[in-house]
Amino acid sequence: MILENLLETTVVGSYPQPAWLIYRERLGDKVPRVRAPELWKVAAQDLEEAQDDATVLAIHDMERAGIDIVTDGEMRRESYSNRFATALEGVDIANPGTTLNRSGARSVVPRIVSQIRRTRPVEVRDVEFLRRNTAKKIKITLPGPFTMAQQAQDDYYRDEEALALAFAAAVNEELRDLKAAGADVIQLDEPWMQARPERAARYAVKAINRALQGIAGTTVVHLCFGYAAAVKDKPSGYSFLPQLADTTASQISVEAAQPRLDLSILRELGAKTVMLGVIDLGSAEVESPQTVAARIRAGLQHVPAERLVVAPDCGMKYLPREVAFAKLVSLVEGAKVVRKEIGA
Repeated sequence: MILENLLETTVVGSYPQPAWLIYRERLGDKVPRVRAPELWKVAAQDLEEAQDDATVLAIHDMERAGIDIVTDGEMRRESYSNRFATALEGVDIANPGTTLNRSGARSVVPRIVSQIRRTRPVEVRDVEFLRRNTAKKIKITLPGPFTMAQQAQDDYYRDEEALALAFAAAVNEELRDLKAAGADVIQLDEPWMQARPERAARYAVKAINRALQGIAGTTVVHLCFGYAAAVKDKPSGYSFLPQLADTTASQISVEAAQPRLDLSILRELGAKTVMLGVIDLGSAEVESPQTVAARIRAGLQHVPAERLVVAPDCGMKYLPREVAFAKLVSLVEGAKVVRKEIGA
């Protein structure tokens, strides 16, 4: 690996949406599974243009901070999952169902009423727009098939594994188009593997590998304990992580800063590149570059620099924008400190 590419910096996916775009007080700690048009401040006929403008701002913030691999900030999304999950045939969002969420309460979710099929590209324009507006490496994210299966009421397949594999086939079709549109990095968000490890042990790896089948280049699986805005107390270890060594993904993204993760578990991921969370999103306090550097050094005790990428713990959408930007600056500066130490 070229030395200057060591310890690349990136974001998990989302960046704070501007207050002129979304009702942040309605956003709160809500992670909608069905559509939530009431979150947008802008009229429907002007929404796409406004989302484009917000996307440009997010890209520029990441570039100004010095992030190596940028995203579109997910400015067009009401949540990380519902934009894609509700765009598929076989999903009824007009008459939704319910399921238990990660906290044990009931959430309104899409209802599966027929065969899951992807009938059109969902995020291709997002990638094309991102590619036109930055010369940096770009990443796009999709909800993973296991997580989407947990966020649905299945009235058709009545078999969790079959549903997850159906979602995986739809994700695979989308990924092929996203790569063709110019995405350098593809990421699947799979936070529910941590919440439901017994189910994940049965079929999550199989579903992820089906979703990534034939997809070239850098592929990432992200898992976490949930948004910091919604989950305050987090365990220091994952209930499902070493199993991801058996996926075909080239990188595994883990939340580590807020939960003070025991990083020795990273050794169990074999030859995978690790995307390590070194920015705590549970606090508005901005870490110093020295704090970030210390967290990176801790990761290097278990993963060599050529297999370590650094990032925030999770998506940043619930933070104030000025805090998110300052944390990204510290992320970049902390990585520079460690690169200098190792001679990169």
